[in-house]
Parts: sequence; C-alpha cells; structure tokens
Amino acid sequence: MPKSRIRKKDKPAPEPKPANLGPSAPWVAPLMLGLFLFGLIWIVVYYVSNGDYPIGSLNNYNLLVGFGFITGGFITSTQWR
Repeated sequence: MPKSRIRKKDKPAPEPKPANLGPSAPWVAPLMLGLFLFGLIWIVVYYVSNGDYPIGSLNNYNLLVGFGFITGGFITSTQWR
C-alpha cells in the first residue's frame, strides 16, 4: 500500500492588531445615565400617580415609553469604552 504524503504545515496567519479606538466621547456616559434615570423616573411617576401622569392618555403604554428610555440607555452603553 502506498504511503500518504506528509503535508507541510502552513505558517500561521498573523494575528490582526486590535483597533486603537481610544476613549469614548465625553457625552456618552452622561447620556447613558440620563436615559436610565429618566426611564426609571417615568415609570415611578406613572405608578405613584395611578396612571394620571406623565401622560394620562397613554395608559399602560407609559411603561413602554419608560422602558424605551431604559433601552436607549443600554444601547448607548455599548458605545462606552
């Protein structure tokens, strides 16, 4: 039976250098915290006022608005380095 050829190992590919992104913009952290707090305050005011405030006509959609601000805070947090 013929013997199989021995393969030469290829040279490993050079590892790519990580991009030097530097620090984040100075507005990222305050915006992130502001969105978190504003969303939390929106939800707390809705519950404390029995649904009359911040916008009474939205009814339970006020929760969606509050969680929307909190989600915006999480999205902004991905830009923080």
